[in-house]
Amino acid sequence: FFFPPMADHRYNIHSQLEHLQSKYVGTGHADLTRFEWAVNQHRDTFTSIIGHPNLLDHVALVENESRKRVQFNLMNKMLRPCGPPPAKSD
Repeated sequence: FFFPPMADHRYNIHSQLEHLQSKYVGTGHADLTRFEWAVNQHRDTFTSIIGHPNLLDHVALVENESRKRVQFNLMNKMLRPCGPPPAKSD
């Protein structure tokens, strides 16, 4: 059998995507809800702000708070960044 090179390439990309989705929570999957996606986005943003000192300084300056207070507030927001989850419909 002769398979065109694109079919091989497509399978390879699909297996790489499955590997990423199993390894990292934030990459999503087919059954990811809109709420779960939004929670991942908010947590990634908060983590990035905390992890980059210049971003943390900027947010602290804009909010007129200390760096540690902003860091504390962002850590607290990570618990429920988008509020309570919506009711599940069966």
